[in-house]
Amino acid sequence: MGKAPKLLVVDNELDICNFVKSFFEMRGFQVTTALNGDDAMAKLALVQPDIVILDVVMRRETEGIEYLPKIKQAMPNVRVIMVTGVDDKDTVEKAKQLGADDYITKPLVLEYLEGTVLGKIKSLENVR
Repeated sequence: MGKAPKLLVVDNELDICNFVKSFFEMRGFQVTTALNGDDAMAKLALVQPDIVILDVVMRRETEGIEYLPKIKQAMPNVRVIMVTGVDDKDTVEKAKQLGADDYITKPLVLEYLEGTVLGKIKSLENVR
């Protein structure tokens, strides 16, 4: 990928957004943050991210799950990694059915998240 990969981090916790943003910016990514699903949808078309890191629980318990199909419909090729503090098998299944490419539980282990993101970037390169 010639240009820097673009990430959209969607989480209602500003600390997590800033933490993930600085981690990936130090690794050459362009990172945009959003604090909820509406904010994410507004930024999606402008940013055209390669990957969306999407929290499940924001203003509502399943807000991330609600916005997942909207994001995939707006950008079918974007890779979406769901993030949650709740390790619930039903939620994981539902996210996968709705098009989530991966699912990570909090607390975030940045090295694992980085490996997952880099794997998704490679899968995008194979599509192009």
